[in-house]
Amino acid sequence: MLPLGYTNGPASLDPLILLLLALAIDAVAGEMPLVFRVLPHPVKLIGWVIREAEQRMNRSWRSERDRAWRGLLLASMMISGFFLLGKGIALVGQAVPRGWLLELALTAVLLAQRSLYDHVRAVQIGLTRGGLEGGRQAVAMIVGRDPNSLDEYGVARAAIESCAENFSDAVVAPVFWYVVAGFPGLLVYKAVNTLDSMIGHRNDRYRAFGMVSARCDDLLNLIPARLSGLIIALAALFVPRASPGQALTIMLRDARHHRSPNSGWPEAAMAGALDLALVGPRQYPGLIVNDRWIGDGRARAEATDIGRALTVFAVACLINAGLVALVFVGQRWLRGGL
Repeated sequence: MLPLGYTNGPASLDPLILLLLALAIDAVAGEMPLVFRVLPHPVKLIGWVIREAEQRMNRSWRSERDRAWRGLLLASMMISGFFLLGKGIALVGQAVPRGWLLELALTAVLLAQRSLYDHVRAVQIGLTRGGLEGGRQAVAMIVGRDPNSLDEYGVARAAIESCAENFSDAVVAPVFWYVVAGFPGLLVYKAVNTLDSMIGHRNDRYRAFGMVSARCDDLLNLIPARLSGLIIALAALFVPRASPGQALTIMLRDARHHRSPNSGWPEAAMAGALDLALVGPRQYPGLIVNDRWIGDGRARAEATDIGRALTVFAVACLINAGLVALVFVGQRWLRGGL
């Protein structure tokens, strides 16, 4: 079965083959900074649309009820608008000779395997070469917590937690929704995920206006987050000094302790795999969060533990691509093509 809305047009490339190519391109080329010095990144364009709409729709003098309805309207417009845009791009790929190259390029830049690896690796390098200050500067690029509140162990934990959480948000979930609904599904997911990151906060400005966006993001990540935890546990089987059994045990026991209904699954799996304690009390600008620890291992994570997490992440990315390949083979077998 092809992803939702796809047909076998004469000019088309099988969407799952296209997805595998996009994963390979992303793994090699990453964020392609030279390209996006000239062209705007698609996620930045999505963010610009959200920012412009939010400034006009989320006036502080409006009631909470009015702002909640306007937030629902914005989320609905973003989802329907980007679905239609994604559908149009997919149709070009099916109808126009070599039009699939556009979809391939956009799919590759909307994945984040290499960029996530590079950003987390930068924290390890920062800690190793620049000490605490170097680690704080690097980790500030990937987490929202106050970097000045972190000691070296906190910097390492933050990097590992970001690696695990974003494996779900930036790798597994986009791939999952592409498999389910093709490029429109991927584009809708990125729009909702960007909505959540920009307006899905529990503060006075966004609590009402961003409520629907935050709940949509929770819903779209429900399956991918749990799948991510399972993939991390499976990856631990192939990584020296990592424990797949503990990854599963801690995930099933501690994922529910996270304040997010989804982030706890990959983070707990990573904590168990590496025998660490993650999450716990954290400080954000103007906010202290006293969450429970996840995992039974060391809270004193080190730069070497970041390297171990990156090894698990790299193997997990390969497994994720392998699952896409399995879906492709199964699909071809069901259609009688193998």
